[in-house]
Amino acid sequence: MLVSGTDGVGTKLKVAIMADRHDTIGIDLVAMCVNDIVVQGAEPLFFLDYLATAKLLPEQATQVVKGITEGCIQAGCALIGGETAEMPGFYQEGDYDVAGFTVGVVDRDLLIDGSSITVGNVLIGLASSGLHSNGYSLARKVIFEKMGLGIHDQLPGLGKSVADELLTPTRIYVKSILNLLRDFTINGIAHITGGGLVENVPRVLPHGCKAVINRSSWQIPEIFTLLLQGGSIPEAELFRTFNCGIGMVLAVPENEAEEILIRLSGLNEQAFVIGEVAKCDAGAECVELA
Repeated sequence: MLVSGTDGVGTKLKVAIMADRHDTIGIDLVAMCVNDIVVQGAEPLFFLDYLATAKLLPEQATQVVKGITEGCIQAGCALIGGETAEMPGFYQEGDYDVAGFTVGVVDRDLLIDGSSITVGNVLIGLASSGLHSNGYSLARKVIFEKMGLGIHDQLPGLGKSVADELLTPTRIYVKSILNLLRDFTINGIAHITGGGLVENVPRVLPHGCKAVINRSSWQIPEIFTLLLQGGSIPEAELFRTFNCGIGMVLAVPENEAEEILIRLSGLNEQAFVIGEVAKCDAGAECVELA
């Protein structure tokens, strides 16, 4: 079966433009697409990009494509082409937008759709590299407006500049997940993007199941705590907007969880048991943050 996906980078582009750093945005673009299709067990085959701008700036475009190339290398797929559009009068000078498209393949019998998830399955969370590419409208408002920081200012307590932290590229999980699928039973996978754990995990849960997630089972990275405090954001909104340190969630049989964690460690992935699948009563929330 062919599995396809398309996505963009959102307002993280504004941060790249502010910092005049464009070499990692392409990694984000690839990541948002390939991470979306690997959740169904699909191996990405190829990728195409679309770049639109007021006036093509060769150095800027070269950096963007450099990042896309790096993302494709990390995902193990081919960059086979794309489209560049100059649209003066539509974009402000220096602004640009990108979109990505990927196609992957999976054997029909190995397709992951969450239907095999059962009560008692263990939920394993794979660590994110930071904000990834979601929640940047809120993050920018907190950091630039409420906290009054500039793009090159140091973030309090993090030892990083705003640009370094906010432009950390999205982690690409493709090779690690495909490695797991060769040897283990993975009943469901959720890519934690906009909507956070609260809205993304339920997409893979079958009727009658809920995810019980233990918030103390992993250490929430400092950037999310800073946003929570700096913006006076309610904790519920934090978990509904950001990934809070978890980029992927796997639903696996309990008897395989320990070996999966060992394998993930060998693949240089930080992973944690963050909860379990439980029975969900009619009308109840599909995610319980304990």
